[in-house]
Amino acid sequence: MTTHHYDRLTSALRLINKTLACFLFLILTAGTTFGYPVTLMIHPSKISESAETYRLFETSEELTDTDAFPLYEKAIQQMPKGVNQKKIHEWFKLPFEQFPQKEAENVIQKYSESLRLVARATRCGKCNWPQWKPGQVPPDVKGYRDLAYILRTQARLDYSRGRHKDTLAAMQTSFGIAKHLGQAPTIIQAMVGGAIGGVTCREIESFVQCKDSPNLYAALANLPEPLTDVNIAIESESANLKDYNILLRKQFEKQLKPAHEKVRLNAKRLDNHVKALQVVESIRHYAATHDGQLPEALSDIKDQEVPNDLISGKAFEYRRTVEGAMLKSAIPEGGKEKDTIHYEIELKK
Repeated sequence: MTTHHYDRLTSALRLINKTLACFLFLILTAGTTFGYPVTLMIHPSKISESAETYRLFETSEELTDTDAFPLYEKAIQQMPKGVNQKKIHEWFKLPFEQFPQKEAENVIQKYSESLRLVARATRCGKCNWPQWKPGQVPPDVKGYRDLAYILRTQARLDYSRGRHKDTLAAMQTSFGIAKHLGQAPTIIQAMVGGAIGGVTCREIESFVQCKDSPNLYAALANLPEPLTDVNIAIESESANLKDYNILLRKQFEKQLKPAHEKVRLNAKRLDNHVKALQVVESIRHYAATHDGQLPEALSDIKDQEVPNDLISGKAFEYRRTVEGAMLKSAIPEGGKEKDTIHYEIELKK
C-alpha cells in the first residue's frame, strides 16, 4: 500500500471512529427520552367535532414551495450566546406548578427571531440538505437540539398559562424539524430528528395531564408515519461507499451496520410512542363518554380505532390496576425493558 493510500485510509478510519462516537452519544441522548414507567394523571376528554382545529403537523396544502434549509441555518445563526441550556433542562424536572414562567418568558424572548425563522422553515415543503460523504466531518446538529428544547420551553410556558393552541403550535414546529431532519443524508441528522420527536412526545405526556387539555387523538393520527424516515440517510450513506476501495468500504459497512440497526429501532420506537399516546387519548375519550370510567379492556373502546403496538403487531398490553390502568408496549427484538413505552394511568374526575 502506498503512503498516500495508507494516510487516506488512516484519516478515514479516524473519521469513522468520530462518527461512531457521535452515534453513541446520540443513541444515549435519544434513550433519555424514555426512562419508563411514567405515571399519567389524566382527565376525561372527549374527541370533539372541532378536533381538526388541534393539529400537530401542517397539511400538504399549507406547505410552501420554499427550501427550509437556509431558514434553519439562519435561525441557528441568530441564536443568542450564553444561554444556560443546562438550567433550561432542569426546569422540565420541576412540578408543573413550579415552572418558572417569568424566567422562561425571558429566555424565549431572546430566541424570538430564531423561533420565527424555524416556524417558517417547518412550513416549507422541501429541505435541500447539503450532501455528505464518508471521510468528511459529520454535520454539526447541536443548534437543532437546542432549538427543540427552546420550543419545549415555549410549549410548557403556553400550557402553564392555558394557551392550548399556542402550545400545539410549538409542538407542531418541533415535529416539523424532526420530519425534515429525517430527510437528511446522514444518520446523525436522522437520529437527532428522532430524539426531537421523542422529546416532543414527552411534552405531550405532560400536556394531556393538564385539566381542560383538548383531546389530541386526531392530531396524533395525522402525524406522518414514519415521522423520521431513517432509510433515506441509510441508503444515502450506503450509496456513498462505492467511491472507496474495497478494504475501506468493508470497514465502513462493518462499523456502520450496528448503528443502522439501532437507528431503525429508535425510529420505530418513536412511531410507537405516537401510537401509545393515541391509545391514551382513546382512553380519555372513553372516560368522557362513560361516566368517568376507564375501560376494562382496550377492546371496549368502540367509537374510534385504537392503534396496535408497532413492535408486536398486536394490541398494546393493557390491564386495570388498583390505582387505574397499565398500558405497555412489547419489548423489541434485541431490546430491553427500558425500550418499552410503559404508562401507569390514573384518572382524575
